Amino acid sequence: MDYLKLLHGAYNTIVMALFIRQGLLGFTIRRERLAGRPLPVMAIGRHRKRGPLLAGMAFLGFLAGASLSYLDHGHIQHHPLHFATGATLMLAIGGTYLVSRQIRVGASPWRTVHFSIGIAILFLYPLQAFLGLGVFL
Repeated sequence: MDYLKLLHGAYNTIVMALFIRQGLLGFTIRRERLAGRPLPVMAIGRHRKRGPLLAGMAFLGFLAGASLSYLDHGHIQHHPLHFATGATLMLAIGGTYLVSRQIRVGASPWRTVHFSIGIAILFLYPLQAFLGLGVFL
């Protein structure tokens, strides 16, 4: 079980790093759009293609953590703060995915919503990782 917990932590650390990279791509796109400069087409393509994949990867990591907790302790809330932060993170990731489906070419108020939720995700992920370290200590 301890090896599975380490695998869960390693997997989610990689997913967190990929989300940070995704956020940097999104920020680059936003900065260029707001400055009125030509849009970075390659970054847009990567951001659009990787977003749904990363959302799925994050959900699998959350599901794996909940499953490990259930198998090890008989319930999924053995580490309630870690679980609650993970659940909030899943809601934020799901929300930003749903919002992204509303964004169209040109000015869209959904871009600001997408950006705001994305910032929340980038704050929640390191907090979640820190709380996850508490599981081992």
